[in-house]
Amino acid sequence: MSKSKLLAGVSAAVLIAAAAGFAFLSVPQGSATTPPPPPAAAASAEAGGATSARHTEGNLVIEGIPAIPPELNETLLRYQNARSAGFSGWTPGGGMLIATRFGETAQVHRVDSPMGMRRQLTFYAEPVSGGSYPDAPTDGFLFSKDTGGDENFQLYLHKDATGEDIRVSAPGTRNTDAAWSADGKQVAWAISSQENAIYEIWVADIANPDGRRKVLSKEGGSWGPSDWSPDGTKLLLQQYVSASESHLFLLDIASGELTEINKQDGPTIAYGGGGFTPDGQSIVYSSDEGREFQTLTRYTLADGTKTPLSGDLSWDVETFDLSPDGALVAFAVNENGASRIFVRRLADGGDMPAPQLPPGEIGGIEFSPDGTKIGFGLASAKSAGDAWSFDVATAALTRWTESELGGLNPDSFVDPELFTYASFDGKQIPAFIYKPKGEGPFPVVINIHGGPESQERPSFAPVWQYWVNELGIAVVVPNVRGSSGYGKSYLELDNGYKRKDSVKDIGALLDWIAQQPNLAKDKVMVYGGSYGGYMVNAAMVDYSDRLAGGVSIVGISSFVTFLENTSGYRQDLRRVEYGDERDPAMRKFQEEIAPLNNASKIMKPMFIIHGANDPRVPVTEADQLFAAVKANGQNPWWLVATDEGHGFRKKTNRDYMNAAVALFFKERLLGQGASN
Repeated sequence: MSKSKLLAGVSAAVLIAAAAGFAFLSVPQGSATTPPPPPAAAASAEAGGATSARHTEGNLVIEGIPAIPPELNETLLRYQNARSAGFSGWTPGGGMLIATRFGETAQVHRVDSPMGMRRQLTFYAEPVSGGSYPDAPTDGFLFSKDTGGDENFQLYLHKDATGEDIRVSAPGTRNTDAAWSADGKQVAWAISSQENAIYEIWVADIANPDGRRKVLSKEGGSWGPSDWSPDGTKLLLQQYVSASESHLFLLDIASGELTEINKQDGPTIAYGGGGFTPDGQSIVYSSDEGREFQTLTRYTLADGTKTPLSGDLSWDVETFDLSPDGALVAFAVNENGASRIFVRRLADGGDMPAPQLPPGEIGGIEFSPDGTKIGFGLASAKSAGDAWSFDVATAALTRWTESELGGLNPDSFVDPELFTYASFDGKQIPAFIYKPKGEGPFPVVINIHGGPESQERPSFAPVWQYWVNELGIAVVVPNVRGSSGYGKSYLELDNGYKRKDSVKDIGALLDWIAQQPNLAKDKVMVYGGSYGGYMVNAAMVDYSDRLAGGVSIVGISSFVTFLENTSGYRQDLRRVEYGDERDPAMRKFQEEIAPLNNASKIMKPMFIIHGANDPRVPVTEADQLFAAVKANGQNPWWLVATDEGHGFRKKTNRDYMNAAVALFFKERLLGQGASN
């Protein structure tokens, strides 16, 4: 079995607001026939007038947001309805599983042939982001889902023969990282808790999930299965400590014996995952051992011999898979934000023909059951995410899905331009800019990604295209220090007491904007989610005099209260990045830099957005900042969804949020609207 047979779901090691944006941007989108209805109270207000009193409409709690003009909804609708399809894996018959949305949420669909009909297989009010079949023929695939964004994921087996969904996990647990055994008869997964930092590994016979059993319980970092040995006797486990440190272990299921692979005696190593070769004699993994970037290595279990597979490529290997016979390895490399696929022979490291792709982002790689094709997802700035295959023998590249763009002409979309700018210490910060047509000077939205160990890449973001094409806003997307994709030294530049250095990167970006004749330095806003929300909050404190406002989504307002209140399974994981609030010196530093404690400096409009069920950044982070900014004499906008967690994943909620953000930009950045 290859590592791609892992159904990751959302693991404990997933960083805050993982790459590809936030949930409300990255979930596959679909079409609707009418714009989302405005909340009733807002709709009853005078056109352009604010509804200051907090009120609830459906699942949305709203304060300060004016009525959404119908013409704004109508224009935005086309962009909201752009659909994407995420490649999830191959079916036993050589078709594909994809995740896409035809209603309110993304669900699993099957496509039996290139450009064939999409047949929906899961039907839930909550999103289902994908499914996974084993390598061996089995009646069904695994998938997971939570409730209302609470991330208490439950694991299910979808039976192909009957269409029935059977719960594999125990109710009331949080289940992630499910991995099939090679024979398709067993599944292993991790259980973690919102209350503590204990991780458990469980195993179940798929024919009798009620007979599930615990095989390991550990504290210290997060633990999860990466693969099964071909004979089904061992599990390859990964212990995630931080973005800069992780470990690989072999677990003998029968005895419980745990053995570390490639034990680290010197500098820490970060692994990107691993999987057994089909003969069970070796493990292929990606790591940054001895290098700045993630590279691919074959590790022989008998003697510890390490054979490089990806060579001297100066970028991260981001995903990989082994062919069923173990002859080939396919992997994608992140070259400054754009994905490039390689196919190599495992025996001698020689290159095979590989697909030539336009600049974009790869989503997953998996060999077909017969080993003749490689399946993957691909999205670019001008093309919605879709599923593709590459024939390793004929080098034929085949598109399997063509997602609708809501009636939009992709030629009207803007390709981002890559640039770098010098920060306060001379460090060059990479960034992308999406510029409207014309001469400008254009208003600017600085869009800051989450993580912080994540990376903004040139992928499909229809709402950004709306900002550019319809509002005439230039979108600048920096990968501030602490971002992934630029080596482990860059990744660690914002840790602990260096936290404000990444905020200074935004100050340096404001300096760069001021020097551009086609950008309006007096019309700049900041926008971001999760850690990007913290960056918005901090920038509004430090650069309020240079900003027109900020949109903070599921953002951290105080690292002390965040660390004290985030879910138990992730507290220690985040302390490695942000510092341990239980240490008096670090706590003093965190209190000093907290946007919450410096809210008196926020003198420009803010829009604060959150999910009520967020287990990562609790909604209390938004509550306390909103109260502080309001007490400071400002009138911030407020939006909370009671059925969402860390980001908006449901279309109705997401559509209203995007419309409200667009109105905020029009009124507070562009100076259009009665409430300005």
